[in-house]
Parts: sequence; C-alpha cells; structure tokens
Amino acid sequence: MSQRQVLQVFEQYQKARTQFVQMVAELATRPQNIETLQNAGVMSLLRPLLLDVVPTIQQTAALALGRLANYNDDLAEAVVKGDILPQLVYSLAEQNRFYKKAAAFVLRAVGKHSPQLAQAIVDCGALDTLVICLEDFDPGVKEAAAWALGYIARHNAELSQAVVDAGAVPLLVLCIQEPEIALKRIAASTLSDTAKHSPELAQTVVDAGAVAHLAQMILNPDAKLKHQVLSALSQIAKHSVDLAEMVVEAEIFPVVLTCLKDKDEYVKKNACTLIREIAKHTPELSQLVVNAGGVAAVIDCIGSCKGNTRLPGIMMLGYVAAHSENLAMAVIISKAVPQLSVCLSEEPEDHIKAAAAWALGQIGRHTPEHARAVAVTNTLPVLLSLYMSTESSEDLQVKSKKAIKNILQKCTYLPALEPFLYDAPPNILKHVVGQFSKVLFPWIFRYSSAEGGQLSTTY
Repeated sequence: MSQRQVLQVFEQYQKARTQFVQMVAELATRPQNIETLQNAGVMSLLRPLLLDVVPTIQQTAALALGRLANYNDDLAEAVVKGDILPQLVYSLAEQNRFYKKAAAFVLRAVGKHSPQLAQAIVDCGALDTLVICLEDFDPGVKEAAAWALGYIARHNAELSQAVVDAGAVPLLVLCIQEPEIALKRIAASTLSDTAKHSPELAQTVVDAGAVAHLAQMILNPDAKLKHQVLSALSQIAKHSVDLAEMVVEAEIFPVVLTCLKDKDEYVKKNACTLIREIAKHTPELSQLVVNAGGVAAVIDCIGSCKGNTRLPGIMMLGYVAAHSENLAMAVIISKAVPQLSVCLSEEPEDHIKAAAAWALGQIGRHTPEHARAVAVTNTLPVLLSLYMSTESSEDLQVKSKKAIKNILQKCTYLPALEPFLYDAPPNILKHVVGQFSKVLFPWIFRYSSAEGGQLSTTY
C-alpha cells in the first residue's frame, strides 16, 4: 500500500469525524431530535472529540455539547457526570478564540439550569479561567465569558460571591466601557446578577466604579443595553439608603425619566423599577423623585402601557404616598388616583389589581382630604367588589380590605360612604357607621388614636 493510500485512510477518518460533529451540532438545534440523540449516547461520543487533533472538530464538538446541555438539566447533568467540564476548563486556557467561545457556551449552558450545576462549574475551577477570558483580546471571547459568569452568579449569593472572589467585577466594569454593544449588554447583565443578592455584593459592584459608567449609558440608543443598565442600577439601589443615594449621585435624574417614554416595554418597566427602588427608602429620596418630575412621568408611563409593565410604576406611587401627607398629596395633585383606579378596574391580573389597591390605600390613609381624593373617583365600590369576589386571589382580597379600611377610617365624604350602608359586610360596615357617627354626631363620638384607631363613645 502506497503512502498516499495510507494517508487517505486518515483523511477519510478526519472527514467522517468532521461530518459527525457538524451533523450532531445541526441536529441539536431542533428540540424534536434531542431525546433521540441522548438515547444514542451522543455525550460519550462527543467527549473524546473535545481533544481531537483538528481544531475545527474540537470547536464543533463543544458547540454541539453546549446546544445539548442548553436544552434541559438532564443533559447538562450528563456533561457534569461525564467529566467533560475539566477538559473544557483546561482547553479554555490553551486553545484559540473560537474554541474559547464554544467552551464558555457549554459552561453557560450547564450553569444556567440550577445552583447545583453552577456549583459543579465552580468546583472544577472554571471561574479563574473565565475571568482570564475577560481580558482576552477578542470581544467575542469576553462576551462568552461574561455570559457564563452571569449565569453562575444569578442563582444565589454564595455563587455570586464566588464570581466576585475570582476577580470578575473590575474586569466586567472594563467590559461595559468597550465599544461593542453586545459585550456592554452582557457585562451589564452580569453586574446586575451579581449585585442583586445582597448589600455587600452590590457594594462590591459600586466600589469597582460601575455606577458612573452605567449611568452614562442610560441614554444609549440601544434598547437592550438600556434594559440591562437600568436593571443593574435597580439591583444596586434596592438594598439600602446609602446604595440608593450613590445611584442618585451619579446624576440619573432627570435623564432616566426619558426612558419612561421609550418604545421598548422592558426599558419602560426597568426605568419604573429603578425609580421605585430609590423612592421606597426614605421621604427625602421620594421628595427628590417628586422634585425631578418623576411622579408625573411615571403616571404618564402607566397610562401608556398595560400588564406587568405597569406594576413597578404602580408600586412606586404607593411607596411615595406612604412616606408622608405632603408626598401623598403630591401624588394626588399629579392625578395618580384616576390612573390607579383605571388599573384597578381594567387589569385582568390579580397581582396588578392588588398593587393598585395597596397604592390607593397608601394615598388615602393620611387625612380626610386624602381619603376624599380617592373616594370621589368611585374607587371604594370597586375595592369592595374585589374584596367580596370569590374569584379574587387571597392577596387581592387582603389588600382590597386593607385599602378600604385605610380610606374609610379617614373618609368624611358621606356620599362616597352611602353605598356601603347597603352592600358592605359587617366587618367593613362598622368602619362606615363609625365615619357617619363622627360626621353627624361629633359631640358624641370622637376618634381616639390612643385606643388604636377604635371608636370611643366617651364624651
């Protein structure tokens, strides 16, 4: 046999391996093929190809594994049990940029399913290698590494801390400063997933200088990037007054209010969420939001959207109103009550109705003037019907009842109370009768806050 014929055998073998991994990678893109591939033992056949002498076969084998592991946790578990992760981690540090991207994709696909699978990635030493990839010259490698780190960090505080301890945060902050939009998006998303679990983790992100760079990207024209940036700032601001003030000091107002008019629903929702997470902490931060025009802007946003996009804005109005009489009046003057009443009546989802009921209760609970502002919109009968409806969720019933009680205990506007005399159950009726007594017979009945808000019949 000639030398050419011998070499031809190897060429055919290489061609067969190449065709095999390419076909498996292609088949793995279709869900209907996954079970057949799994039953055929595809994992054990792909594993040795990760160490193939031909780089393109290695890369395609890794891509196929990533697509399979991405499909469900059983296949991701098979990657872990097949001792494939150590091979990937080793090759991640040694191979070219194409393989690095494919290997990081496998790690991401495995880690996304559960904390246990993400922990398996940590245990095999992948974090240090992924962090090194954040310094790679190729933006695609950086993006793939950041994505894998984000899918690990998102599960819990312990995994997020492991990502921090590996030194990822300062490099992620550098990544959000890179010109590539896709890299900016993923780096911002990973910072968000890192910061969300605890004040300490959020502080780590702040200490790395992330807030100033994130704030500068609020007006970036790319909607997906704005979505991630607003999410990251929200996850930082939500934990404490100090962290919220650090976000505010980055001069996000009034620029963040422009996002409330964005065409993208996710941008609107995340902008409302950021404002909510700032306003909820203190009266001073709520006043800052009011002074910046935030309340009116959020009300307009609620009016321009539907469903879950409305939820953070509704809650933000409730948080602002809860802090003080003056802030609640600012919410009323901005015409929040009619908009919240619309949400209460029109929204099909109980959890959104419950949020609207809670917000209305926070607005109306301060003084008779506040209660009247809610009562004149004919909101009380709607709250009563939601409370009494057997189709309402338990949370909606509880929040409707509480809102009714909050408003009734301050309401002296009798025309709004009259329908309750005929329709209200006894536990609500007692509050209605008490209010009539206070208005009609003030010399007999007085409201005693010292007695826990109960009616007193003493002179």
